Formats: sequence, C-alpha cells, structure tokens
Amino acid sequence: MRPGRSAYLLAAPVLLTAVLSGTAAGGSAPVRATTAPETPTLVAIRAAHHPGFDRVVLEFEGGLPSTRRVQYVDRLVADGSGLPVRVPGRAILRVVLSPAQAHDASGQTVPRRRAWALPNVMTTVRAGDFEAVTTYGIGVAKRTSFEVSTLEDPSRVVIDVKAGFRTEQRPVWFLDRDRFVDNVEPYFVSRMRPVRPRTPAVGLMDRLFAGPLPAERRAGLRLLRSRAKGFADLSVAGGIARVRLTGGCSSGGSTVTVAGSIIPTLRALPTVAWVKVLDPQGRTGDPVGRTDSIPACLEP
Repeated sequence: MRPGRSAYLLAAPVLLTAVLSGTAAGGSAPVRATTAPETPTLVAIRAAHHPGFDRVVLEFEGGLPSTRRVQYVDRLVADGSGLPVRVPGRAILRVVLSPAQAHDASGQTVPRRRAWALPNVMTTVRAGDFEAVTTYGIGVAKRTSFEVSTLEDPSRVVIDVKAGFRTEQRPVWFLDRDRFVDNVEPYFVSRMRPVRPRTPAVGLMDRLFAGPLPAERRAGLRLLRSRAKGFADLSVAGGIARVRLTGGCSSGGSTVTVAGSIIPTLRALPTVAWVKVLDPQGRTGDPVGRTDSIPACLEP
C-alpha cells in the first residue's frame, strides 16, 4: 500500500532538518575551524623632525587598527578610571586606536611615557590599553594643524604635526642619580632642549616636566618631581621668576628636590636672577626678597 500525501508532508520536514544538520543517514555535522581575528599590536613608537613638521609613527604587528581618531583635547584622562593623565606641553593630541593593544602575549609593552627633543612634539603618554582600545596623548609645544595617514609593510599609523616655527636650544637640569648616590657634586646636570624664543621660560618648564630622553635615562638622569605633577602661574618680572607647583609637594626628607632642577633651569635665562618656587597653595619661604626661595614642603 503506497503512503498517502499526508505521510510525505509529515516526513519532508524531518528529512530537510536532517540534511541541513548534516546528520542524515548516520552522518556527522561538519565542523568549521574558527579563529579569532588577530588584534593589531603596537610594537614601537618613533618620532623625528622633518622640514616643517614633526612625525610620530606608531608601528603595529597584525595589521592596522580599523578606527583611528586623533584630535586636540583640553586634558587626557585614563581609560577606565577617568583620572587625569599628566601630559606636559601647551596642547594635547589624543590618539584613540581600535581594535588595538599595546601589549603582546607575554605582557611586554612599548614605553608608557617617553620624552622627545623635537621642535613641537615633546612627549608621548599612554592613557589606555583596555578591551582592544589603545589611547595615547601627544604633548606639543604649540597647537598646530596635523595630518594622519597609514603605511603598510610594516603597518604604521603616521601623525604629522606642523612645526614650522623657530626654536632655540636652552639647558634643562635633571638629577644625575649616579652622582647623587656616589655623593659627587653637582647632583644636577644640564641637557639641551628646543624652546620657542617668545616664551622660553614656559618652554623650559614644559621640557623639564617632560623628563629625560631614553638615552639620558639609560645614563642615569631622572626627573625628581617631589610629587609635583606640573606647574602654573609662571611669571618673570624685575629679574625674579615665580612658579607654582601643582598636584603635590614633598621633599620626602631628601636634600635634593625638584627645586634643584627648576632654579638653575630658569636662572639660565638672561632675564632671571632669582627664582621663587611656590607650593600648590602659592606659598614660599621668601616671596619678595632678592634671593632664591623654596616652600616649606621642599625643605628636608
């Protein structure tokens, strides 16, 4: 007896389901190998001056981040915590890259913070490396126009920041750790930095808080901040430079402090004979006398 039409209608969905699932006639379902896409990994940051501009290059392994956002911001905040990140300079370029990471499988990362002695670019600072989003801040001496491009083989994100203005080389003082440990004076030594002639005092303080270059750090130079995060209210009048520390102020009981960098750096200017370093509240030992002065928080 041949099955009726209704029997075929009942059997058809079962056969169709078996074919689609790959299990008809005792077969097994096909398995497709799936591999998660590789996240581009930041492996190096380089910067150099070219005629008219400073070039910052971020090199990646595993391809380029598909999203690249670069813009000026009033301040840089850390991804996740939302806390402000210290970026010396007169302006900050925020660079957000995704998907991207700044660490490899072993946890190795590119330097979180690095100083540069270029006419405009003075520091690069990482603010985030979380959930395939990497954020950096570029501290610059002057807010200028910029261009973003990419290069292949290897994969690179290139940021060209205009730097067509004149600079002059002036000394900035850093602590020589080895001389201090060996008790060989002077403990602070100078290194040359480019600053804009119209605002040399501000430029020198920005370069000071940007810190030593990588080669200088390898030679033992350090920025002794004494818990200060930066500076404000810098003025020069009547041969006296006044500068207020921001963020914090503490000698930690040491005889050497950030004042050992600030005072000789500013006194190297021809218009400065004395330097008054103020605490975050604007106080210093001798606010008006013709002498150098530091606040109580920087006393040993």
